Amino acid sequence: MTLRIEVRHRFAGGGIDIAFEGPSSGVTALFGPSGAGKSTTLAAIAGLLRPDHGRIVVDGVTLGDTAAGIWLAPERRRVGLVFQDARLFPHMSVATNLRYGLRRAPPGPIGFDDVVDLLGIAGLLARRPHTLSGGERQRVAIGRALLAQPRLLLLDEPLASLDAGRKAEILPYLARLKASLRLPMIYVTHALDEVMRLADAIVLVADGAVVASGALSEITARGDLPLAHRDDAAALLLCRVAAHDAARMLTRIEGAGVSLLVPLLDLPVGAACRARIPAREVILASRAPEAISVQNVIAGTVRRIDVEPVRHAAVVEIALPGGDILARVTPDAVARLRLAPGAPLLALVKSTSIEMLAG
Repeated sequence: MTLRIEVRHRFAGGGIDIAFEGPSSGVTALFGPSGAGKSTTLAAIAGLLRPDHGRIVVDGVTLGDTAAGIWLAPERRRVGLVFQDARLFPHMSVATNLRYGLRRAPPGPIGFDDVVDLLGIAGLLARRPHTLSGGERQRVAIGRALLAQPRLLLLDEPLASLDAGRKAEILPYLARLKASLRLPMIYVTHALDEVMRLADAIVLVADGAVVASGALSEITARGDLPLAHRDDAAALLLCRVAAHDAARMLTRIEGAGVSLLVPLLDLPVGAACRARIPAREVILASRAPEAISVQNVIAGTVRRIDVEPVRHAAVVEIALPGGDILARVTPDAVARLRLAPGAPLLALVKSTSIEMLAG
């Protein structure tokens, strides 16, 4: 089953026309700049906005279909909504705020103790919201939304108001939430680091329209999309831990049909992980160097070359056996290596350049 969303709406000064599908469990990221239509789309999904045209289907359950005259009220949709400001009741304790989500909820699989444990908030139950940090308040807000037994969880830039420290505090809890609950989530953000850590699928939006959508590992490696031309452009490989070599302080991971060496990981063999490979850290070669410190020499084929005139650079999309990565090089390097679509090449990646993220 999948998540199907169609929203078209006109309003003063513009409009949106956004349609996409996402997995029925896991995180679909709506990613784009402010004003792109992300929050408006979420409002329509939650039933807070009735668009000119809308169709919202979650696991085969139709929450809204304007063409068929179906548009359930927000309280009937069983959609949990978490905003960037926690919106907790200031006069209630954390425990009472959490139980508020249970009041009108139908019976469901998500229990109070499970949520408290999952979000690490047992020590906060007796406290009032004003005594909590921003990250703690957001964890409580997520817990309250979960206890309403939602069939879909919507998160509208939940980390936008947090500083880097508080964001780093809450990201692991969001990862645990995704891993523990088979619940579809739509995550709105314009922070690519959050997308890389959490998302399974991504919908790129700009000016009220979808630019591209699909699996995160596919979209991040496409050289023809806006993500490839950001300073922080990077491909994401979905991997598993294959082996550890404690003596060399290295771990071998496998994904996308290739094997990579990275600094020793504190993960068991077989564990899922994500390897983020920045485009600016990938070196290209036509033949293997004889002596070099780089641990990873990957055989691939040029799929696409996109020139970046402003940067005086080019983005090379490299096809691997089971995925793609990106390299940002100079046009001179493209000419010297005689790169063209279909040409074989080697991608050299330092172990220390690969950022390892939770799977």
